[in-house]
Amino acid sequence: MPTTTTKRSRGPLAVGLVVVVIAAIVVAFLFTRKSNQSSSSPTSAQLGSPVPQDVLARVTHIPESVLTTVGVDSSLVSPPQVAKGGKLLTLNGKPELLYVGADFCPYCAAERWALVGALSKFGTFKGLELMESSSTDVYPDTNTFTFVHASYSSPYLSLVTREIETRTHAPLQTLTTKENNLLQTYDVPPYVPTTQDSGSIPFVDFANKFVIDGASYSPQVLAGLNWQTIAATLSDPSSPVAKSIGGTVNEITAAVCVMTHNQPGSVCKTSLIQSLQKKL
Repeated sequence: MPTTTTKRSRGPLAVGLVVVVIAAIVVAFLFTRKSNQSSSSPTSAQLGSPVPQDVLARVTHIPESVLTTVGVDSSLVSPPQVAKGGKLLTLNGKPELLYVGADFCPYCAAERWALVGALSKFGTFKGLELMESSSTDVYPDTNTFTFVHASYSSPYLSLVTREIETRTHAPLQTLTTKENNLLQTYDVPPYVPTTQDSGSIPFVDFANKFVIDGASYSPQVLAGLNWQTIAATLSDPSSPVAKSIGGTVNEITAAVCVMTHNQPGSVCKTSLIQSLQKKL
C-alpha cells in the first residue's frame, strides 16, 4: 500500500475601541462573504454530496480557447514520466488508466481537478462527490472531488480509481495485488527522487506507458478557494488556477492520446496535443 506521507503525500488603543473595530471587521467580512457566495455554494458540511451542476459543467468543459492559451507552463506544471519495460496495461479490451490517491491528500486534491478535466474529453463521469483534503495536513482543506463512488465510461479507455484512506486517515479502498505491484514498479526510484519518496500519491499509471508520481502542480494555487471559485476561474487563462489545472489537463490529455492511439481525433490531433506528445 502507498505510504501516506505528504509535492507528494505518502498518501491597543483602548479595549472598547478594539472590540468595536473587530466587530466591524467581522460584520463586514460576513456581509461580503454572503454577498459573494450564493446560497447554493457548497460548504464543508456538504462533503460527500454530489458535485453541483455548475461546478461539474465548468470542470468537465474547460474552454478549448483557455487550454490553448495556457498551453503548459513548465515552471508550474510537471509532465508525466515515460514508464519503461512494462506490459501494456488493459482492462475490458481497452487501455487502462489507474489512479491511486486518498481523500486526505492535498496533492491528490489538486490532481483530481485536472484528471476530471482531461478524462472528460474521452468519456463521462458519474457519481463525483465533493471532498476536501485533511484539515491537519499541508495545504489544509483543499477543495476537490472524490472518486470513491464515481464511475466512468469511455469508448477509448478504462479508468480504475482507488482512494485508499478517508479525509481522517481511516482505511477506505483496498488495492489489488496487481495494483500494488504497479506501485512497486513505477512509484519507486528512478520515477521518484529517493527511496523515501516511494509510494507517493497521487499515482497515475497510463497503461504502463507513462506515470505520474505526486502532484503535477502545487496545491498552493487552490488555497482558500471554494469549489465554485476554482471552477469559475478555469475560464480565465491569466489566472494561476487555469494555468496550473489547464496545463496539467493538456499534459494528461497528451498522455491519454498516446494510450488511445490518438482517438478521438478531435481531441488528440490538435497542434497543441501533438506537440506535447513529442515532448513526453
